[in-house]
Amino acid sequence: MLTTMDLVGQRSHHRVLTMVPEETKSKKQKNEDCIINCLPRDLMERVFLKLPVSTLVTCFIVCKHWYHFIRDPQFVTAHLQHAPRYALLFFPQELALGKLYPSDAILIDEAWSPSTYAVPVIGPDDFLFGSCNGLLGLYTKTSTIKIANLATGECLHLEKPVKNMRGDHFSFYNFGFHPVTEEYKITHFLGDCADAEAHPRNKHRFSVIQVYTLGDEKWRDIPTPEILSLDIVRNSGVVNVDGKMFWLTEQMTASWQHAVISFDLKEECFSMIQLPEEREDRAYIQYGPREFWIRDIDDKICIITAQSASFDVRFLVGELQIWTLDNILEQRWSKKYSIQNPPNYIPGPHFVHKDRFMAQLTDCSVWSSELLRENFEINESKMTKLLDFNPHKLRHMQSYMCVKSLVNLDAYKKAGIVRTPKQRAGWESKKWEAWEDQLRKVEVMGCRVHKFEHDLLGMQEKMGKIYELLQQKRHDAARHLRVEIKQPRSLRRLNFLEQKQEKENLMARSSRMMEMMKAMKQLHDKIHSLLTSPLSDQEGLQSGSDGEALRAGVSRLRKEAHNDLME
Repeated sequence: MLTTMDLVGQRSHHRVLTMVPEETKSKKQKNEDCIINCLPRDLMERVFLKLPVSTLVTCFIVCKHWYHFIRDPQFVTAHLQHAPRYALLFFPQELALGKLYPSDAILIDEAWSPSTYAVPVIGPDDFLFGSCNGLLGLYTKTSTIKIANLATGECLHLEKPVKNMRGDHFSFYNFGFHPVTEEYKITHFLGDCADAEAHPRNKHRFSVIQVYTLGDEKWRDIPTPEILSLDIVRNSGVVNVDGKMFWLTEQMTASWQHAVISFDLKEECFSMIQLPEEREDRAYIQYGPREFWIRDIDDKICIITAQSASFDVRFLVGELQIWTLDNILEQRWSKKYSIQNPPNYIPGPHFVHKDRFMAQLTDCSVWSSELLRENFEINESKMTKLLDFNPHKLRHMQSYMCVKSLVNLDAYKKAGIVRTPKQRAGWESKKWEAWEDQLRKVEVMGCRVHKFEHDLLGMQEKMGKIYELLQQKRHDAARHLRVEIKQPRSLRRLNFLEQKQEKENLMARSSRMMEMMKAMKQLHDKIHSLLTSPLSDQEGLQSGSDGEALRAGVSRLRKEAHNDLME
């Protein structure tokens, strides 16, 4: 039975065959069309649905029939429903230890393995504000925002609703999708900055949400039912579930002094959801104010709350509660988990992946742990360390569930607010020249170390042969170095975890080479000692024709080793 890759191979092979008569070529083409392109649609779909996006993108160029089949919205939707989910950990651009670090992202697959390569569509100055159906919403400090397909690399640059707005922040933007209308919408919480000097508190509040539907000509302003807090949005987050946006706001008369606001992306209307009445704050001296975050677990709204430490608000103490909204109409909540000995930070908007939750600890690391039962205590010995995010800072990491999809942005590119990106942006800007130069220097050093390792291995093998000829016993001179030689990699394509690992490996290999040089010198001294004594007196050496052959072999190998050293 032919697999899809066999079909791709057949089709690709046909394109590179040598010239054949036109009549024969046409006949072959017709036969091939019968075999491949005349398969029933449902059979082709079942086969193509099993292929990753990277392979399907390659299939675009096989023939027009495959291109239109894979680009068909019906197939794109079906493939999206079967696509595996990843956890995307985003680390924003920030200044650490006096050095500016670019934005970066790590993908965690279903086997909990971190990715190796950087995400190409995320530039060094980009800030992630949303993810849905394989599309990322990215904010920059320029006059545009970017919608990008994570897998195909397609990008759409859109004009911001307000240019050069003071106090604007990527957390005030959000990106969502409504499953009924099948519309993608970007929202922006517009801060009340007009009278900020007369009323300083207003710059931390908003009373208008600006909405843009992909494909439309302009942004629209929608007034909120009351003045809402930007600070709470920035600190607690925003989630998108089933075509609605949810975030927290102040409600001082409520038990938790917070409520949930929802915004329907279809109707573009607001509603308020009350939080549970239950509240058990501890008044011990080490317990500080209670913190709240809104998160998404398996497409359900949840509220995470815990008390911070009185001595440092970055630490959580006591019990971390996770409440889920079971029924929106009835506003019914249930406490899903109570976690003792909580982690320091729960990233958002998604922190649960494959029945495990992710958390940040103060040692600059990200860990995962099973959600065991309704009430449990975190045991660090049973947690799994995913990565070390140093030099990035605690509480700056975001976590999104994402997929790799075929969603096409071409239909939205004719809108009036679509802009062409600047020529010198991202890695091309002057700002990152020093960073790029440093990576190039490390790459050059890696190539030099690799070449030296290779040359050293060759010299050690030759010296080992000389030793074997003289002593009549084996000496594996290169056994320590053989496993260390690796092909140098382009650091520019790696994410910051792999770049850091590559630099550490390079330093370790450089140190290792010093040890190898010492071992090589010891072997050289042994050989020199054997050669300075008369060959006829050495044990195991023969005279006559055998001795002459031995002398010639030793002389040849010595010359080769000397020439290698001179190079």
